[in-house]
Amino acid sequence: MIGTGGVGGYYGGLLARQGHEVIFFARGAHLVAILKNGLQIKSIHGDFTISPAQVTDDLARFRPVDLILFCVKAYDTEHAAQAIKSIIGEHTLILSLQNGIDAAEQIGEVVGIKHLLGGATWISSVIEAPGVINQVSQHRRIIFGSLSGGVTPDHQSIFEAFQQAGIDVELSENMPKVLWTKFVFISAVSSLGALTRLTIGEYRPIPETRAMMKALMLEVEAVARSQGVSLDVDIVEKTMALIDTVDPRIKASMQLDVETGRVFELEAVVGAIGRKGRAANLPTPTVDMVYAALLPAYLKAQKAAALA
Repeated sequence: MIGTGGVGGYYGGLLARQGHEVIFFARGAHLVAILKNGLQIKSIHGDFTISPAQVTDDLARFRPVDLILFCVKAYDTEHAAQAIKSIIGEHTLILSLQNGIDAAEQIGEVVGIKHLLGGATWISSVIEAPGVINQVSQHRRIIFGSLSGGVTPDHQSIFEAFQQAGIDVELSENMPKVLWTKFVFISAVSSLGALTRLTIGEYRPIPETRAMMKALMLEVEAVARSQGVSLDVDIVEKTMALIDTVDPRIKASMQLDVETGRVFELEAVVGAIGRKGRAANLPTPTVDMVYAALLPAYLKAQKAAALA
């Protein structure tokens, strides 16, 4: 598990509880707490602890592995991709569960695209304290598959391992559509949550805010279609309906990072839309406004992180 945060820690915990050999990559206080007390999972599906947990900050001492779940924040992608080189063998597969639509390609540039699977997850889970993961959503869903289509026996083995661990999992032969469909959702709730600093239940009923969300999603849809991705014709309406079903207490992970002053995924979740839009000569005024409004907080967080 490259990134033992809310996503990697939770899914890794489920797999370890099922009996799989799982190596958790962590640093700092999180690493120390897991070494001392195990990895503690709090979840609405049931609490459990992986103890002892196989956790490390030095991957070089491990042999190549079968599967790497790549769950770091998007801005740490290149650094983490360099760190996993020593545990990649000829048949190692890498499944990115990061936000955005560029992660697999970015990792592939470092370690080779043949190792990469596309993946998307729907989950609300965070580090509550060092060594403690708190998973609060009914959904714990993963869709994954080859970036070029087709299903292999290795893909089927991963599917079965996830399913047996209690994960709602699906194998897809059209991952570009899956990734962009999720991106329509995540870019909207991340943007509006980061701007309003409110729960989704507090901002989604406001007509003007809903109009802004819809405008942003229409821009993402247009960019996706310019990339040759065949989204559902009613993708925006479906996404708005999905937003209305989300637990009203939820905040997007990017929003939580903004609120706590941490570096956040502005480039992967917002900036990428504008860049791809400009490359395709498509206007993205709503996206550009969100980016400009959040950029000062992003630069401030980057500066604070560099001084820490």
